Amino acid sequence: MNKHLFPVRALWAACASVCLSAAWLPLNASAQGPAPATERTAVIRSADFIVAVVNSEPVTNKEVQTLGQRLQREAQAQGRPLDASEAKKLALEQLINDKAQIQQARDAGIVIDNEALDQAEANLASNNQLTREALRQRLQQDGVSLSTFREQLRNQLLLTRVREREVEARIRISDIEVEQFLQEQLRAQAARAPADLNLAMILIAVPENSTAEQIRPLEAQARDVARRARSGENFAELAKTFSQTADRGANGGAFGLRPADRYPDLFVQAVAALPVGGVSEVFRSGAGFHVLKVLERQQAPATLMVTQTRARHILLRLSPQLTQAQALAQLSALRQDIVAGKADFAQAAKRLSQDGSAVEGGDLGWASPGMFVPEFEQTMNRLRPGQVAEPLVSRFGVHLIEVTDRRDAPMSDAEQRTLARNVLREKKLDEAYVTWAEDVRGRAYVEMREPVQ
Repeated sequence: MNKHLFPVRALWAACASVCLSAAWLPLNASAQGPAPATERTAVIRSADFIVAVVNSEPVTNKEVQTLGQRLQREAQAQGRPLDASEAKKLALEQLINDKAQIQQARDAGIVIDNEALDQAEANLASNNQLTREALRQRLQQDGVSLSTFREQLRNQLLLTRVREREVEARIRISDIEVEQFLQEQLRAQAARAPADLNLAMILIAVPENSTAEQIRPLEAQARDVARRARSGENFAELAKTFSQTADRGANGGAFGLRPADRYPDLFVQAVAALPVGGVSEVFRSGAGFHVLKVLERQQAPATLMVTQTRARHILLRLSPQLTQAQALAQLSALRQDIVAGKADFAQAAKRLSQDGSAVEGGDLGWASPGMFVPEFEQTMNRLRPGQVAEPLVSRFGVHLIEVTDRRDAPMSDAEQRTLARNVLREKKLDEAYVTWAEDVRGRAYVEMREPVQ
């Protein structure tokens, strides 16, 4: 685990990603070439039949084929190819689970209104760098009707809502769990952090080109000195008497407190298991035989770190006078001017942005994970300092984002506890979701009909 302890991730984004990512869009028909009309008719007649019934809702062969192909594309993009038969099995199982959960959502009275549906459609279009009109044109080209698309989108939102509602309610995080988690992380980080060491050394030098006969008495002397040091004799006096360093054991052979990485690796390894006051075994280097004593060891206090981002943005709020398409076009043109050096981001923000940050040139200050809405934060996190993103649609309007800097900063106590709860909640959500999904599937009546083709 790296020093950035808590990479914040929205758990349910995975459930809703099908609504919000390019992977959800149908494969562009023009890339494959349309099948002849007679062939398409034959395929539909032979392939579109019921393969399973979940409670009273059918699962068709066409649904399984479509989802299976998408799963194969996603697996291929992740470098783990999936064969067609396995993709069909996974698709059928996912469709059965989804339909059972959607029915539970409807039974629970969960409703997705048109406003939420419009927002999801706008986010999907924005994430694919399209206007809503362009998205609908693409769907039409791919043979997907708008009503079918919006119904599928509504179902995905239903799935997300019911999972949030049913599973979130099962999660409890106690203060004791938070404290234990933080202590574990601090201990792990302290173990990884290099300590500052103050070592004292006695060197019995071995002249260059010494023979084995000449080396043996020098090694014996070093071992005798180490024995006397371990038996309690004053190490500093032994260093002054026997050490053959340039300073003849001045300061009792002590190096002074310094970071461990400023000592030779051989020294650090020799004292790694020793307590303060411990004396090492005799070991040899190119200079001769060494005996070390640990005078002091200071472990730097462990501090949990978080990656913070400094960004600025320009926000255009949608209104009857400014449509989403117009806002996207305006900010796209502005982005081109900024990237080309023809416009200044801060000046443009002061002039155009409909946000409180406008007076600061759009500057949002240093932000820790979780401070912005997910769609904004995900886009911001993909940018390197100096990069300007394509216009983004959020629930607030259309944004143009530039990341100006990024840093690692220690977390405050409140941030540590908040993010610890997020990590623990995420872990428990994964476990609770599996249990809940199995329970929903177990209570559903599933009748398998024809095998998938």
